[in-house]
Amino acid sequence: MSTAVLPRPAGPDAAGSAAPVGAAPAGTVPAHGPAADAPLLPVVGAGLTVPLVTGATVPYAQLDTAASTPALAAVAARVAEVLPLYASVHRGAGYLSQVSTALYESARDRIAAFVGARDSDVCVVTRNTTDALAVLAGCVPAGAGVLVLDAEHHADLLPWQRRGDATVLATPATAAETLARLRAELGAERYALLAVTGASNVTGEALPLAEVVALAHQSGTRVVVDGAQLVPHRRFSLADSGADWVAFSGHKLYAPFGAGALVGRRDWLDAGPAYLAGGGAVAEVTAAGARWLAAPHRHEGGSPNVLGAVALATACDALGALPDGALDAHERALRERLVAGLAGLPGVRVLRIWPDSGEPTGVVGFTVEGADPGLLAAYLSAEHGIGLRDGRFCAHPLLARLGVPGGALRASVGVGTTAADVDRLLAGLAAYLADGPSVAYAVVDGRWQPADDPRPLAALAGVDPGALARGAGCGGPAGHP
Repeated sequence: MSTAVLPRPAGPDAAGSAAPVGAAPAGTVPAHGPAADAPLLPVVGAGLTVPLVTGATVPYAQLDTAASTPALAAVAARVAEVLPLYASVHRGAGYLSQVSTALYESARDRIAAFVGARDSDVCVVTRNTTDALAVLAGCVPAGAGVLVLDAEHHADLLPWQRRGDATVLATPATAAETLARLRAELGAERYALLAVTGASNVTGEALPLAEVVALAHQSGTRVVVDGAQLVPHRRFSLADSGADWVAFSGHKLYAPFGAGALVGRRDWLDAGPAYLAGGGAVAEVTAAGARWLAAPHRHEGGSPNVLGAVALATACDALGALPDGALDAHERALRERLVAGLAGLPGVRVLRIWPDSGEPTGVVGFTVEGADPGLLAAYLSAEHGIGLRDGRFCAHPLLARLGVPGGALRASVGVGTTAADVDRLLAGLAAYLADGPSVAYAVVDGRWQPADDPRPLAALAGVDPGALARGAGCGGPAGHP
C-alpha cells in the first residue's frame, strides 16, 4: 500500500474557489430544456443518498451507465410480479411450468421485436453481450476470415482473435478514411464476417451503420453489431439497417438481471456446435452421441434465466414505448451540457475517435491534464458523491490510439440522469482544479481510495473489505487488466 497527500494541481488551473456541491461552475453550463431537468423514466435507486468522506450525505449522482444501468422501476415491478410464478420451463407439466415457459418465450419475441428482427431471425437469450458474441464466434464457419477494427470493446475483439483467423485493422483518424479503409480491405480479401461497434463505449461515437453494412454486403461479408452501447441509446432495427446480427446486454439496458441477447440470422446458429452442452439443447441423446436442436435452444443448454429474460423484455417494452426522439433529445441535452461544461474547465480534453463522426450517444470520455484518472474518480466519489468510470474501459487498443494508454475518465448518462447530475460533476471537477483533494488518498491493490475512509462501505455491501479492493476489473488503471 502506498499513501500520498495530493497537493493542489500546479499552474494557473489551480486558481479560484470551489463551486458548492450541486452547483455548476459559473459560465460553463449552457441553458437546457425540460428534457434534461427530470428523469425520462423512473429508475430504482433514484434519490438514494450516499455518505461522503467529510461525514455529510448527498444524493448519488450516477454517471456510470455505460458500465451498468440501474433497473427501471417498471422492470423491478415486473420481476416482483413474476417471481411467485417462476418454475422450470419447457419440460414441466405443472401449471406454473407452463406459465413460466410462456413468459420466457414471450420475452424472447419481445426482445427480438425491440431490435427490429426479421421474420426469419432467431433470438438466443444469453448472459450479456460478451456471451452473445462468443456464441456467434463459435458458429462462424471454420477457416472463415473475420474483420474487426482495433477501436472495439474487448468483447468484440477477443473472440475473433481467439479464433486465430481475425484481421484487426488500425482505426484511421477520420470516419471517412475508416470507411475507405474498410471498403479497400473488404474488396481485397474474402471475409465471412465484419464485427463492428454500434457505439463506442469510450466516446459514444459510431460509423454510419447502414453504410458499413452496405459495403460489407457488396463483398459478400456478413455484419454483427456490438449493440451494447447502441440499443440503450438509439432506435435500432436489424431489418432497416440490414445488419445480420446484433448483440446486447440487459445490464446496460436497465434490466440488470443477468440476461442478454444475440438476435439475427439463423443459418450459422443452426449449423454451429452447441454453445453449452447440456439439457434443453438436445433432441435425443444416446451413449454414442447426441442430436442437437436448432437455434435458439441449441445454444441455451441448462435451465434458462427466465426472470432475466422477462426483465430484459420489460425494459425493451418501456424504451420502445417512448415517443420518437424522446430518448435522443434527453441524452442530447445532457451530453451538450456536459461537453460545454468540460470545455469551460482548463486542462480538460474530451476524447474523440473521429472528428467527422455523427452525433455520439451520451458517453463522454475525457482527461484532466496532470490528474491521475483513478485519483480523480476516487475524489469525485468520496467528496462529491459522484459515480463515474476511470481506467481503460475494456478498450485498451483504442485508449492507446487516443494517446491515453494509462487510462481516462468516462461519464455516461441515461434515462434516469438529470441536469443536476451533470452539474454535480462539473462542480466537483472545478473544485478539484481549484483546491485539490481535502483528504489524503492511498493506492490499495491498484486502486485509489481515501487513506482513512470513515464511510461504512464494507458493512453496507455486506462483504469482506478485501473483496471490494480487488474489484478493479478491465476498467482498472494501466497496471490492471
